[in-house]
Amino acid sequence: MTSHTERTSRVLPYVLIIIGTLLVLVASQAVISSRAQIFLSVSVLLFALFVRKKSGYLPSLLMIGLSIFISLRYIFWRLLHTLAFEGWLQSTLMLTLLFAETYSWIILFLGYMQLSWPLNRKECSLPEDQTLWPHVDVFIPTYNEDLDVVRNTVLAAMTMDWPKDKLHVYLLDDGRRPVFQAFAQDVGVNYITRPNNAHAKAGNLNHALEQTQGELVAVFDCDHIPVKSFLVRTIGWMVLNPRISLVQTPQHFYSLDPFQRNLDTYGHILPESNLFYGLVQPGNDFWNATLFCGSGAILRRKALESIHGFAVETVTEDAHTSLKMQRKGWESAYLRETLAGGLATESLALHVGQRIRWARGMVQIFRLDNPLLGRGLSLGQRLCYLSAMLHFFFPIPRLIFLIAPLAFLCLGQNIIYATPEAVMIYAIPHLLQSLMTQSRIQGRWRYSIWNYVYETSIAIFLAPVVLVAFFAPSRGKFNVTAKGGLITRNFLDTRMVRPNVIMCCILVVAAIVGVVGMVMYRADPVPIPCCSRRMP
Repeated sequence: MTSHTERTSRVLPYVLIIIGTLLVLVASQAVISSRAQIFLSVSVLLFALFVRKKSGYLPSLLMIGLSIFISLRYIFWRLLHTLAFEGWLQSTLMLTLLFAETYSWIILFLGYMQLSWPLNRKECSLPEDQTLWPHVDVFIPTYNEDLDVVRNTVLAAMTMDWPKDKLHVYLLDDGRRPVFQAFAQDVGVNYITRPNNAHAKAGNLNHALEQTQGELVAVFDCDHIPVKSFLVRTIGWMVLNPRISLVQTPQHFYSLDPFQRNLDTYGHILPESNLFYGLVQPGNDFWNATLFCGSGAILRRKALESIHGFAVETVTEDAHTSLKMQRKGWESAYLRETLAGGLATESLALHVGQRIRWARGMVQIFRLDNPLLGRGLSLGQRLCYLSAMLHFFFPIPRLIFLIAPLAFLCLGQNIIYATPEAVMIYAIPHLLQSLMTQSRIQGRWRYSIWNYVYETSIAIFLAPVVLVAFFAPSRGKFNVTAKGGLITRNFLDTRMVRPNVIMCCILVVAAIVGVVGMVMYRADPVPIPCCSRRMP
């Protein structure tokens, strides 16, 4: 039975968000003078600084409301008072920048919605009577990984705390390698293979589903080593609530990724995955929208059977599988306990390749099974999944922001029809307020500036993939992220850094052109066309 306090904690954010959104929409469209806008922005920033020191959820919600208010004022100002059309080139460049800014505001709003009230779920105890504990099938899919990588995961899975007659470990070898079959026989685990590799990992898991019958299915990537207590600390929620189809845990990597290794950030700058597993997934859990991440998870067989197995329509079978189960009315849970550890990608090329697959898959889901359409999802679930999918469109706006100054510096095109003073009094409060609010919400889970560096460095590789996946979602195939390699010497991967070096050179040249132009020439002020409306 849900207590009155629990019901209130779930309803209150909805009420506050609805009321706050209505107030912000009304107030943000008010037309005021530039001096009044400066006074308003400074007042809001000072009040936010005061509120930021308070603890609890309500001050965070208040800061979110203030940030949405200031950012909406900026977006409305951009839409209503800074547009002027002077030919196809200028209009195209102007609308392109406006698209990037609008996208960023949408992502900001969806992020606030996700993180407004994270659900920090605790462990749920199992019944003392072990006869009530379910049978568990442990799936360890592998394709081309070395046995040295897979061996530790298999042995750890075998020793997990669970009644031995109810624990069934399966090595799913899509590589059909005799040495893996011999290893499985030697250690006493079940070995499953198939004659083809249709649908890659999803197909491998679905084939194993047909060969097994455990009530629950635990999935571990072949390099993810679970702790002994993994099952007893996660399955309690599945026993307590038969409507829960998924319990996901964080993915922890005990080796350094390329950014940590090459930029020497380990220990003082958090890895980029920390925000997702530390804050976004608890936020999703509040809205009953936990994403399946492909490893370190428990799934209910009945739920999988209700959607005909793991999703095979996209290359991100994990997130798509959880979306399909939740469309059927199944619930989900996220337990923020590090109960398994895996290997990070060793090189920048492999890291980018992994992110390419994620981006392609999420864009495919956006096109083929859009969460805003169809039945079965609550509003919160739709917005959480929409946020996850739209996030992977970030490479395009990121590149637009990088090259936008070139429109004026190199092409002489004015793409924001406003005075520098007007730009500053609207843009600077918007940026400062959003940075302060994100810093308050994200806390120790991510540093905002570092996130911009990370996304910018990979944007140039992901942008073409996102565009292709959006216009041709059926193109592209599943690519396995190689794990277990060992880098024994330092080297510069010129193939991977070349695009960013070229982009950097272009921006440096453009900056020089701009400085020289300001020094050598005194251009007359650009008149604001009468068709564009300015603030009084």
